[in-house]
Amino acid sequence: MYDPTIFDNLKVALENQLYDYEAIEEMIEIHDREDVMDFAVLARKFVLVFVLKDKPEIEASLILRAGVKDLAGEIMDLPNSQPGCTLALRFTKACANPDDECPAIEHVFGSIWEGEIELSQTVSYTFGERPHNMQNTIDAVFQKRLTEENMNEMPVFLQHVMDTLHVLNRLQEGA
Repeated sequence: MYDPTIFDNLKVALENQLYDYEAIEEMIEIHDREDVMDFAVLARKFVLVFVLKDKPEIEASLILRAGVKDLAGEIMDLPNSQPGCTLALRFTKACANPDDECPAIEHVFGSIWEGEIELSQTVSYTFGERPHNMQNTIDAVFQKRLTEENMNEMPVFLQHVMDTLHVLNRLQEGA
């Protein structure tokens, strides 16, 4: 009989909660979903892209990954393996003034996530367009690898994601 991996169990828990946020609580709208098995490197990746209901300006992506060492270590029950998953968030938003907005975003993430993440912001624009049409891609990678023992933390984690989206939207409206 098939025994689901840590990746499968975490994916289902996160996916179910986010679909409940969309269908039952009507808090978000899901725009895209990826469930990828990369045969080149034998890795799994799950991505769910969503926005707050009636606020499509800022897009959030939840990204769950497991590499070959994690999957093989768990499936083959290898000694000394410590299988787990990497969790990341990506937010994309318009950016008019990076010198003001990026430090404010850094402060927001620091207060919500309290040092649990590695944060990077990439500000870009399309050549030929005015530089005021910039986009900020905010990547937050969680330092702690997840296992099934973290399953009970998922509702609180997703509430923090919603809080982050709400604060980013308030910052965007104030810009």
